[in-house]
Amino acid sequence: MLAPMGCRVSALLLLAFAACLTAAAARAGADDAAAELVFSHSGAVLRRISLEQLRAALPVERIEVDDPFYNKRKTFLAFRLADVFELGFGRPAASFAGENFFLRARDGYSKPVSAERLAEPGGFVAFADASLSRDGTPPAWEPIDRRQVDPGPFYVVWSEPRQNDPHRYPWPYQLVNFDRAPYATEYPHTLPPASASEAAAAGFAIFRRECVSCHSINGEGGKVGPDLNIPQSIVEYRPIEQIKAYIHDPNTFRRTSMPPHPHLSDADLDALVAYFTAMKGQKHDPGASPAS
Repeated sequence: MLAPMGCRVSALLLLAFAACLTAAAARAGADDAAAELVFSHSGAVLRRISLEQLRAALPVERIEVDDPFYNKRKTFLAFRLADVFELGFGRPAASFAGENFFLRARDGYSKPVSAERLAEPGGFVAFADASLSRDGTPPAWEPIDRRQVDPGPFYVVWSEPRQNDPHRYPWPYQLVNFDRAPYATEYPHTLPPASASEAAAAGFAIFRRECVSCHSINGEGGKVGPDLNIPQSIVEYRPIEQIKAYIHDPNTFRRTSMPPHPHLSDADLDALVAYFTAMKGQKHDPGASPAS
């Protein structure tokens, strides 16, 4: 006997819904299994540690922070940054005093940070939004940033009130790599010439601290924003006052993920422009076609 048409349609819908749930669970499981941190030395991989291995080796903590990107209090499931670092590199961050590390993200963000900063208490490596994740379920996240992207697989957050300034402390989301590498070796073509003025040297220090995580000079640096020196320097096609106003508050020009920099003084902005001006005569374009 044939079932009524309505019953058959309902059954087909239920089967399709079950298949979607199964596929979604499989994708979530695959994403969870693929979540890993890579620890490297000048790009050479030392160790890969999956989220599953981190959970097995380290205590999970539930932490609440004032998040500067969500602009609200957030609660995360996380590991202590000091524990993750020592597990990955085999010794504590304090033992690397004077060395530089890059915290690299999936989207091309690459934040240079000192070992001393990484050794400070208060840092955590979050792997899930605590309000959206439960025991036995894959990690889940609230979308972040103006672009509303997934901040996973890992997100470095800081728990002390003085540490919630992302200009002074690294807050990289979509984190995938800790790389131990000297800044000057990794980004040699961002260094100002020896003849550069004191203002340009000061501007380079600001660029290294505030800008290089997203922007590159001569192809070296972060890949989130545009290169600021090749093929043309920003000072070659933008008015100086406009450059300074844009850095101070880019949202007055256009909707962008670039954060404002209200803490930079007029002298700081002048120093950045002096650095860009010095670098326009130091072009090195790794993507340029060789001269015929």
